[in-house]
Parts: sequence; structure tokens; C-alpha cells
Amino acid sequence: MKPTRGKGATNKVSKEALKPVDDRKVGKRKAAIKADKSSKKPVKKGKTAKKDPNKPKRPASAFFVFLEEFRKTFKKENPNVKAVSAVGKAGGEKWKSMSVAEKAPYEAKAAKKKSEYEKLMNAYNKKQESTADDGYVESERSKSEINDDDEEDEVEDEDEEDDEDEDDEDED
Repeated sequence: MKPTRGKGATNKVSKEALKPVDDRKVGKRKAAIKADKSSKKPVKKGKTAKKDPNKPKRPASAFFVFLEEFRKTFKKENPNVKAVSAVGKAGGEKWKSMSVAEKAPYEAKAAKKKSEYEKLMNAYNKKQESTADDGYVESERSKSEINDDDEEDEVEDEDEEDDEDEDDEDED
């Protein structure tokens, strides 16, 4: 008697064929490539401006002002702990457990540093504006026109090189 294939009958297909491709054993490299492609979005590579070494650094927040002092005390109490992460974790836990009154002196120091930073930034910006006005005058031509001229110069340079090569061949 042959088994009938109907609505109630099940087709014996291997479970492996029904599994998604990701569950199958795939070589490490292929699996890694698939994971990288699916998890990352294409990143646009834009031109980043060069950092000015004369620009003032941003001030530390109240937490980092606290962490500077906490780091010193933590190192004294735990000289054998070398991990930076351990200091950061301990500092974070202590900061969270502190009351507003305990955080106040650190916030005052951070506010003072921020006001100093703002003064330095104002002076820096004024200096930048004055050097931009005095030293550099932007041409009236657009950047695309300048790039077109550069391309024409390159073409002329290539033509001159070709002429020199032809002259060398004629001499032979």
C-alpha cells in the first residue's frame, strides 16, 4: 500500500533544506563577510577639515573634574589595579551615588573652566576673522572655474610632453 499524498500527508524533506542559509555551516570567512555587509551601512567619505592646533580645547565637564581627583585617591587605595576601565567604572558608580550637594564643587569648577574657555574662544574667533580679512582674499571665480583651469593646464602639460617625445623620435 502506497502512502497517499494529500492535505494531511507530510512530505519528508530534510530539515536542513528548510533551515535558512545562515544556520548552515559556512566557512568562517564567508560568514564574517555576510555579517559585515548586513550590519554596516555604507559610509560617505567626506572631506574633514584639518584641526587647528591653536584652537582652545573644550573644558572638562563636572564629572571629568571629579574623575581627576577620584583617580588619584583610587590609585592610592588600589595600587595593584592597573586597568583604566576599573577606575572609570568605580568613578561612575561613585558619581551616581553622590548627592547634588556633593557634586556642587565639581560643577562650580566646571562652570569656571567653561567661562575661561568661552573667553579664549572669543579671542580665537576674533583672531581668525582678522587673519581671514587681512591675509586671504577669496577670488571672484568659483571653485569649479579654478578646477577647470587646472584640468586645462594638465592637458597642456601632457601635450608638451607628447611634443618632446616626438622630437626625441625624430632625432633617432
